[in-house]
Amino acid sequence: MRAIQITEFGGPEVLQVAEVPDPVPTEKELLLTVSRAGVNYADTHQAENSYLAPTKLPVIPGGEVVGTDSTGRRYVALVASGGYAQIATPSRFTSFEVPKGISDVEALAMVVQGATAWLLLRKSTHLAPGETVVVHAAAGGVGSIAVQLAKAFGAGRVIATASTEQKRQLAIDLGADVAIDSRSQDMTAAIREANDGQRVDVILDMTGGRVTDQSLAALAPFGRLGFYGQASREAPKPIAAASLLAHSTTIAGMWLPHAFLLPGNVVGQAMQELFDLILAHKLRVISGGEYPLADARKAHEDLRSRASVGKLVLDPTA
Repeated sequence: MRAIQITEFGGPEVLQVAEVPDPVPTEKELLLTVSRAGVNYADTHQAENSYLAPTKLPVIPGGEVVGTDSTGRRYVALVASGGYAQIATPSRFTSFEVPKGISDVEALAMVVQGATAWLLLRKSTHLAPGETVVVHAAAGGVGSIAVQLAKAFGAGRVIATASTEQKRQLAIDLGADVAIDSRSQDMTAAIREANDGQRVDVILDMTGGRVTDQSLAALAPFGRLGFYGQASREAPKPIAAASLLAHSTTIAGMWLPHAFLLPGNVVGQAMQELFDLILAHKLRVISGGEYPLADARKAHEDLRSRASVGKLVLDPTA
């Protein structure tokens, strides 16, 4: 089969097309003919071996696929690796049947970004009705969904951040009450100004560096910051536990694989609710573009440069 293979770590340039043997599924796996593969920011970290889970070479990157099995049933699934390929063998435990009326792009947008946004709001920060939510990178894959879910879950005000006027307008179109420039040098002041001078209850952050530092300072008493990535590739300042007492604030880290360790099929619950919202026309997926498999490098370049919005996918058939 045709796939993208990495034989050395680095930037987008290490993504190379290769012919590799077809994978053989175990009894606990599905065999899917891949129609689309999702592209996530985590993939860029996997390519340079800076992800939470270390990568061994050679590797086929990609953590999510949508495709059909031999009976024609359509699934969207998470894979530890191997997504950028014509055939994938995901675990049955991390595979979800796609309802009729849900497109490939919509399904892929839900299995990582949608589930991440759902878990951040439901489990990590426990959003309560009427609270104020800040969504950083609000035009991105997780952010564009989180803005809509925050509203659907009863947020009183949603404040979006994005780097361009076009992206900020997109966040407003998706339901944000106000959008601010993510390049603001004093993010604490910008957030409070957007909230009529008041501190905020919930912040979803995947930027890292000073944005995380300044966001933490904008939290109200008993405010929560959901931290789920470090796109800037800059670490926040170390946080002394005692400093959290200043405003009784909470920092919650969130990595999607841990959700599969929870009892009660929490990810399955999230997927069902997300699919239902799409079918009810209450959740809109922003397509960031489809790239032929051979253009995986371009997809990574666009993602890392923040030139993209919404959900990016690869087409292994092209």
